[in-house]
Amino acid sequence: MILHRLRLINRNQRGFTLIEVILAVAITGIISGGITMTIFQAFDQNTRGSARMTAVKQLENAIHWISRDARMAQTVEPADPDPDSFPLTLTWIEWDSNDEYQVVYTLISDKLRREHYINRDTNPDPDITTFVACYIDPDGTSCSWDDTAGKLTFTLTTISSSIRVKPFSP
Repeated sequence: MILHRLRLINRNQRGFTLIEVILAVAITGIISGGITMTIFQAFDQNTRGSARMTAVKQLENAIHWISRDARMAQTVEPADPDPDSFPLTLTWIEWDSNDEYQVVYTLISDKLRREHYINRDTNPDPDITTFVACYIDPDGTSCSWDDTAGKLTFTLTTISSSIRVKPFSP
């Protein structure tokens, strides 16, 4: 008897109504859209974080080399026409060997190049040439030398992100 009543109940239910199907598709679409947006945001955030870390590492490397050379420099010679730009030449004499060391920083396109010379008068070619930083914004980068205070100030700005480094004074 119970089985007979269950058959009567099931006979009256033939499927979903059109409204139920439309609601199910709409809810599925909203959930799928949210999941897709979340995935794209995660990938975009990862890319921005990676670009930021690259920029920070480039700036840290530049600061390391500039501060190292500036601490040893006995003579600082900024560019002749514009004293607030490149090339920047740092010179010092080694106490033990009396060799003259000279480091020249130039900005080429978006790269900061460091040329290291030993006794440049006798050997005009650089002993070591390296790019100490890439992705440098030429418009946001400057160096200046205050002769009276003996203060070298560098401002470096990267292209790949909006990271700005405060002026550095060794």
